[in-house]
Amino acid sequence: MSEGPDLAEIASLIGDPARANILAALLDGRALTASELAHFARVSPQTTSGHLAKLTDGKLIAMMKQGRFRYYRLATPEIGQMLEAIMSVAASRIERDRATARLDPRLRTARTCYDHFAGRLGVALADTLCARGHLLLSSEGGALTPKGSAFLGEFGIDLGAAEKRRRSFCRPCLDWTERRLHLGGAVGAALAGRCFALHWFTRLRDSRALAMTKEGQRGLAEIFGISL
Repeated sequence: MSEGPDLAEIASLIGDPARANILAALLDGRALTASELAHFARVSPQTTSGHLAKLTDGKLIAMMKQGRFRYYRLATPEIGQMLEAIMSVAASRIERDRATARLDPRLRTARTCYDHFAGRLGVALADTLCARGHLLLSSEGGALTPKGSAFLGEFGIDLGAAEKRRRSFCRPCLDWTERRLHLGGAVGAALAGRCFALHWFTRLRDSRALAMTKEGQRGLAEIFGISL
């Protein structure tokens, strides 16, 4: 008899290819309809409905109604963290060049990992914040310094609101394409949210990849010293 949560049950839910595709489609934090998810799952709408029911029962996704439409999203940020970690493990089983060669280059450059930045963008932001003494980040955990709190406040981020969110405040997240850490947690989400509010990035259709605007190019260079 196994002790603790049933790992096999969660593994079986994720292990089905169609359900894995559904979960991957939701990794950018957006809510999608069943018909949209059927496209990503590459199965019929009827089959997709069965998969969505199983994922909902397993508390991996959550359903919400808006008018006559039903939308599905990942149940918690921790689900996104788990999926990104699994992708990192999967990529480590083959050569790095082979693992990333099949990717859309835009996905590796800038993408979302649930609600925070990943790819070269996410790693570069984390590196800059650490180099400037704004952030302490290691595989063991993460923390903002007083200098970092002041900097992010000046950038327009409400850290008080971020602290009230029911989730880890500042944590490392292993980037599966770069094999390095980027910034997750409430702080990472707040940083991404602020950049979206400033119209630095736009989301690409049917992808977690992000397109950087001219405002984003200037902002990253002037405020963070980053050029992608």
